[in-house]
Amino acid sequence: MQDLFYYAGGEFMDFKENGFMYGLAVVVVLFVIGQSIFFMVRAFRQGKKIGISVKTMRSVIMSSTLFTIAPAIAILATVVTLAGTLGIVLPWIRLTVVGNLQYEVTAAQAALESFKDGQSIAVFGQNIKDPRIFSAVSWVMTVGIIFGLILLPLVLKRLQNKIGKIRSETNDSRFGDIISAATFIGLVSAFIGNAIAGKAPTIKENGKILPVGMGAGIMSVAVLITSILVVVALQLLCKKFKWEKFEVFVLPIGMFAGMAMAILLSNVLPESISMLEWRPAT
Repeated sequence: MQDLFYYAGGEFMDFKENGFMYGLAVVVVLFVIGQSIFFMVRAFRQGKKIGISVKTMRSVIMSSTLFTIAPAIAILATVVTLAGTLGIVLPWIRLTVVGNLQYEVTAAQAALESFKDGQSIAVFGQNIKDPRIFSAVSWVMTVGIIFGLILLPLVLKRLQNKIGKIRSETNDSRFGDIISAATFIGLVSAFIGNAIAGKAPTIKENGKILPVGMGAGIMSVAVLITSILVVVALQLLCKKFKWEKFEVFVLPIGMFAGMAMAILLSNVLPESISMLEWRPAT
């Protein structure tokens, strides 16, 4: 209990969701909103200077707002995914600035696994009870994402020149798209492999090997299949009926469908079935 809570003002408080953390989140959110408003006003004024009509700019603002709904849903799903381990505030801060599900989960898991000492281990999906581990995860997630912002202005121009050179030599304009698709497929494949054949980490307690977290099993495969079927079905519908504007909602809907399946299985099936894993701790 002392690890999970600290004593302040005559009562025990959760260090992940205390007043300081919420205050920090409010400052970050207000800064991001203020920055967005600042540049939107500047852009609006510049548009009027160069002769763009107010009606046109308002139309662009409305369409842009609508297109931010789908990414916002995906971000909400990521916050929900991370909240069970990190609390609601840190993921809220992280995703308010920059980040995505693939990076945040990978960075958090890498930081958590570094605390393995043979007798205990922190894993993604567990509620972190040690302030030191929470602090380490926060630093890894935050510092790790900074390198992308630093490297972009340094290497992006050279990378674009290289890709342009390859396009001109091969006379194929799809090279950049192929690289992006291959990178995304690689990330997705790692998650799929873990859902099908991943093994839960273990700790030694009272002479027994016990699993910590969850490995591949009925739950992980059911969630995987549900998400794939929903995404594929929606993609086919978008292609058939030419719902180009709906395509950005496909991935978030697939994520929420997987979550819904996990909730359904945990409430409908007996625990011995829903939590069944084919690579149990030995």
